[in-house]
Amino acid sequence: MRTMVLWCPDWSVTAALLEQADTAGSATTDAPVGAEAPAGAEVPAAVLSGNRVLVCNAAARAEGVRRGQRRRDAQARCPEVLLLPASPERDARWFEPVLATVEELRPGVAPIRPGLLAVPAPGRFFARAGVSGEEAAAALLAEHLVGAGVWDCRFGVADDLYAAERAARSAPPQGCEVVAPGESAAYLRDLPVTVLADEGPEGTELADLLRRLGLLRLGDLAALGAGEVANRFGSHGVEVWRRVQGAGVAPLASRTPPPELACEISFEPPLDSAEAAAFSVRTTAERFVAGLAARQLVATGVRIEAEFESSGAGAGPGVSARSWLHPRCFTSRDLVDRVHWQLQAGLASSGLRSRKSFGTPITAPVTVLRLLPEVVEPAGDHAEGLWGGGAEDQVVRGVARVQAMVGYDAVRVPVLQGGRGAADRQALVPWGERPTGLRPVDRPWPGAIPGPAPTRVFAEPHEVEVVDDAGAPIAVTERGMVTGEPVRIRLGRQWCPVAAWAGPWPVDEGWWLGPGAGGRVARFQLVGVDGRAWLLRWEEGGCWWAEAAYD
Repeated sequence: MRTMVLWCPDWSVTAALLEQADTAGSATTDAPVGAEAPAGAEVPAAVLSGNRVLVCNAAARAEGVRRGQRRRDAQARCPEVLLLPASPERDARWFEPVLATVEELRPGVAPIRPGLLAVPAPGRFFARAGVSGEEAAAALLAEHLVGAGVWDCRFGVADDLYAAERAARSAPPQGCEVVAPGESAAYLRDLPVTVLADEGPEGTELADLLRRLGLLRLGDLAALGAGEVANRFGSHGVEVWRRVQGAGVAPLASRTPPPELACEISFEPPLDSAEAAAFSVRTTAERFVAGLAARQLVATGVRIEAEFESSGAGAGPGVSARSWLHPRCFTSRDLVDRVHWQLQAGLASSGLRSRKSFGTPITAPVTVLRLLPEVVEPAGDHAEGLWGGGAEDQVVRGVARVQAMVGYDAVRVPVLQGGRGAADRQALVPWGERPTGLRPVDRPWPGAIPGPAPTRVFAEPHEVEVVDDAGAPIAVTERGMVTGEPVRIRLGRQWCPVAAWAGPWPVDEGWWLGPGAGGRVARFQLVGVDGRAWLLRWEEGGCWWAEAAYD
């Protein structure tokens, strides 16, 4: 049986751009890319791993960005390049709709890696006048993939997987390159050795070695003996030699299509009230949780989609979607609460608005609600212990109940992020959500105060006064020197002598924000004779503030 390979170039970049667009609220469906052009095709973008370019798209390559470049070299070649973090989980998650689309037309899909899959090549069933069955099948798959959102898809057909992948990499967008039966070995022999660079670091090293030895095509490698190849090029060279000889044929490891775990409910007539929709979705939420439990699974991440009637003439239905996370696992009550919060923030006709937008605004009554599991885990990992749940589980249940009563944004937890000041290093995120967009902690922060960290950070800093022995206010010069030694501090109406002090830690921050923003500041640690310790901030202009306190 012959093999057909589907290749989607630069998939890591495509998945990263899609997730970025989805997070920003501009993506309303699960379609990986636009139907007319790939998402962000005109934007130079690259995925980084270890400060080196792992994958870059065609727009970035046109500006000189290449795989393996350092971050600064890529930015020097293309200052406007969009740098994105690497995430194998993200790549696999966005490739799942591609697998499902292909499975609808041709069962037996064998995913190789995100962006690359193989299926048994269809035969004469799809053949039509002047077009072979394999080419017609590739055209049909490309048509469905473009309709589903996958614009850049390329196909290759050959006797074995290796030759089919090489053919797919040579095909044009939405095109197919077919290697005639029995011609796979001859096809591979004509390829240059530079194609081995697509196989990772080992392939790149082997390609460089072959070029230095004067072996410019894979046929030159195939002409060598097996012993010579094993002695000189190692195990990877032997594997490539076997494939070029036509001895690398292996059966495809086809996957079993995953079970359908999503649940949805249709409203007739459509509902324009968040409370009514949340009440109607209770049975669907219970069915969703029961379907997971029947397979010994629980959901820790769920995507909720709400379809609503379009307000424009001739336009399709609108979709408001958002992904929700849970610190333990979702119950039916948790799902109903998330549906209520999402619809309460999005229903325009209900008059209920939130400070935070949960997806695309809903401009018409809701017709369909859909629950889709995004992250599922074995139920045994979340089961209670032999003697019941501990104090931590009781706290989680209590916090979840409070959040259900007071609202999603009303319950927040502090998380640590990078920053110079004490207030800059803390961020508040809704309970149960994964922190995103935080400043990294492991970066150098010039001007940051040394440890230990203060125990209390004031929501609003308190104004204080610090003077020397002559009663003159203390200031900090442009060179970071103090104009005198702090002797007394006034907090409120009382003055307190200073027992010890440390600092300053000066920094010029926020100057890039424009006139009137930022400026020179300096931080001090100060202890009074009464034993109280403070973290103080001096600002250019002579103002002193108490940011935090030490216990």
